[in-house]
Amino acid sequence: MESQERPPIQVYTPADYKAENQNWSISQSKEKYIYAANNKGLLEFNGAKWTLYTSINQTTIRSVEVIDNTIYTGSYREFGYWNRNSYGKLEYTSLSEKLGISFLDDEEIWKIISIDDFILFQSLSRIYVFNQKKQTYLIIASNTTIYKMFKVNESIYFQSVKDGVYEIENGKSKLISNNRILNENLLVNIFYHHGRILFQTEDNGFYQMENIEFKKWEISANTVLSKIRIYSSTQLKDKSFLLGSISSGVIHLTPKGDINYQIDHTNGLSNNTVLSVFEDVENNIWLGLENGINCINIKSPFSIYEDQHGNVGSVNTSINFNGYLYLGTNQGLFYKPIDSNTDEFKLIDGTQGAVWCLTNIDNTLFCGHNSGTFLIEEREAKLAIDVLGTWGIKRIENKKDVLLQGNYNGLNIIEKVNGKWQLKNKINGFDISSRYFEMLNSTEVVVSHEYKGVFKIKLEDDLTKVKTVFQDTSVSKGAKSSLIKYNGNILYAYNEGVFKYNIKAQKFIKDTIFSELFNKDEYTSGKLVVDSKSGKLWGFSNYNISYVSPRKLSNIPNINKISLPSSLRNDVSGYENIAFLKDNLYLYGTSQGYILIDLDKMVSKPFKINITSISISTYKHGYKSNLIDKSLTGDFKSNENNIELEFSTPEYEKYNIPEYQFKLNGIYEEWSTWSANSSALFENLPYGNYTFYVRSRLGNQISENTESYTFSIERPWYISNIAIAGYFLFILLFSVLMHNIYKQYYKKQREKLLQKTQQELELKELENKEQLMRFNNDKLKQDIENKNRELDISTMSLIKKNEFLNNIKKELQKTKDDKNLKQVIKIIDKNLNNTDDWHAFEEAFNNADKDFLKKIKTQHPSLTSNDLRLCAYLRLNLSSKEIAPLLNISPRSVEVKRYRLRKKMNLEHDASLTDYILKI
Repeated sequence: MESQERPPIQVYTPADYKAENQNWSISQSKEKYIYAANNKGLLEFNGAKWTLYTSINQTTIRSVEVIDNTIYTGSYREFGYWNRNSYGKLEYTSLSEKLGISFLDDEEIWKIISIDDFILFQSLSRIYVFNQKKQTYLIIASNTTIYKMFKVNESIYFQSVKDGVYEIENGKSKLISNNRILNENLLVNIFYHHGRILFQTEDNGFYQMENIEFKKWEISANTVLSKIRIYSSTQLKDKSFLLGSISSGVIHLTPKGDINYQIDHTNGLSNNTVLSVFEDVENNIWLGLENGINCINIKSPFSIYEDQHGNVGSVNTSINFNGYLYLGTNQGLFYKPIDSNTDEFKLIDGTQGAVWCLTNIDNTLFCGHNSGTFLIEEREAKLAIDVLGTWGIKRIENKKDVLLQGNYNGLNIIEKVNGKWQLKNKINGFDISSRYFEMLNSTEVVVSHEYKGVFKIKLEDDLTKVKTVFQDTSVSKGAKSSLIKYNGNILYAYNEGVFKYNIKAQKFIKDTIFSELFNKDEYTSGKLVVDSKSGKLWGFSNYNISYVSPRKLSNIPNINKISLPSSLRNDVSGYENIAFLKDNLYLYGTSQGYILIDLDKMVSKPFKINITSISISTYKHGYKSNLIDKSLTGDFKSNENNIELEFSTPEYEKYNIPEYQFKLNGIYEEWSTWSANSSALFENLPYGNYTFYVRSRLGNQISENTESYTFSIERPWYISNIAIAGYFLFILLFSVLMHNIYKQYYKKQREKLLQKTQQELELKELENKEQLMRFNNDKLKQDIENKNRELDISTMSLIKKNEFLNNIKKELQKTKDDKNLKQVIKIIDKNLNNTDDWHAFEEAFNNADKDFLKKIKTQHPSLTSNDLRLCAYLRLNLSSKEIAPLLNISPRSVEVKRYRLRKKMNLEHDASLTDYILKI
């Protein structure tokens, strides 16, 4: 680290806006807002963000002063004041215009001071004294340039260049001194210190005035002050001085005039030209720079020492031992005298490489190193145990001059022989790297390995080898876990909490109190550190460093949390370390140096949260925001349903970052998660009544107030009371209309239904008639079929009868002539030509084929009865052979008859007689 003295404070630029350009003056309001006179306008910082305000009258602002919460500013040929409107924004009023002041050419207001009922505005030529009660002013002129104006106690002084220092009394200037010192030097400030007036010059330090004589204030800082130019300064509340230089940053002087520290660009400032210095109500120092604004937490409990050049490296362990502060880092072991005012550490020769532990046992300092175990004596180191990678060294119960050592290769025993520490033996049977280990008793060891788990090892009485190895399954292995002994109890910590080893149950049981050191959501490392001197147990989480301390009136330990986020600590997760130095001062090692934590400066103070602005927008206007008067209850239109609220907590500690939590009753009833975002946007809210609540926290402390804002969003026009009444009337009229329409409709439907029913009945009747007709036709068909069958049977009977008779006749004719036979033959012929048979056939034929004979007789009148008889037989589709017996002629004669019949019917030669007759 650098050899230059470094202050135990934090320098930083608050919020995301860097407040660039020249910042000539800084002031603070009662609500703790910071204001800066900037080359571009008036800068306001509310704890969450910077806002730049400009006006037509003022662009480059040279001076700012908050008086009774009104912000007065001065610029080129102009001065006036800013007040906050109901929308949360500042509005400018030109006081010089109201008063009708005629400025000189190129006149600018560089300083503003209030006293009693008067406000004084100082330019380089004149001082304007404004009477607030009478709203009048007077002018104090100077023969030479007025360089600066000062307020000392209740007196106002100003320096006229090469003319002297004047005091303003009763509206007039009175020469105090025109001593050569004042005429040859430009004054930075005038202080009342230890009963005397101090005049601070830009180039020659401080002078005291005794009567009319000036005498150099003899202080140790004079040598430094004679080499640099001071442009701005202030006396702090503790009576010390803070000086802003042109090229060397700021210098802090004790009340006695000794340089306490100097801060410049190399150790924190944005640049080295300090144009203005201001101490706020909480002792933070604000610096207006040539290009930017910085804040210094001069009362911070944290002292940050950064290894900017990488000379030391990442601090793994530290110890205050015999007047020296030792740092064990990844680069070696470094030291410096504990009372040294510098932060210059020197490397102890031979210790290059990673240092894992520094342990004081019986006033002997052991250094666990990558190369083995070193013994440290002031500025020297001696390698005593040549076993690679010593993680830690522990005492063994009831064994003097014998220690247990954890190494990369497992466990080793070292002993002291003839006043020298040496390796006794390795414990055989266990070769796992033993970073975390603790003794249960003289022969039992518990070892934790983050990737392999927790082991309980039973050793031989002579500590040479392992009897048994038991892996404890009551806890799980965990990354960045640790194992330590605290107040006689062995504790194992990983992301599930802190577990205490129960000897009776032979397992680890979760300890609810110690587990409050970190929760699973904030878990970064299970590393626990025990400080034997103060009795504290330290734990580390994402947002806090926590420690356990005993209570005075209870056995239940107390959990204390220090707000120091891991993102700002710059530590190496899993290798966190903290060491007691003195009183309540602790050293926390980081990857870029270390942090000193002074618990005595950990003072909780109340703070408040403010809603700074409220804006609404609509989709219609593309999210163009309109500011809202936050003092009134908001009644917004239905389309004004996008609302954004900004809030802030004006606290300016680098390591106390405000976090905010809010809820919106009416839609989001639960508190949101904590966030550093200082605004809340609710989009497309439905109509209804809402109340917004917001609170903040710094570290673990909640703001003493919860800010709220109540508003409502109107119902859209389409669900307003008038619209609902219209809907009701419309529905009523529509219902009546629809009732009538449906009435007519159902009437028509009923008529149609009746008509349809009538048609269906008629159709049914027709179907019944048709069915009856079908039944009758079927019956007729059946009768015809029956008659046809009868006809067929009758015809076949006649055919067979005639054939039979013809056969008998033929046989009889073959016999010799006999009179009796002839008589028989006549009888047979008579039966063959029996007209009764024909009439019976004709009747049956007519029943089967009604009117056929009439039709054919009508069509062919020339037909004889025999022709009709032949037609009837042809109608029955009988062949000539079948017809012959019926006509009692031969088949040949039937063919002749058929021929003749064709002729009578005039049929063509190729026409079928049978087909013709069948078609009739």
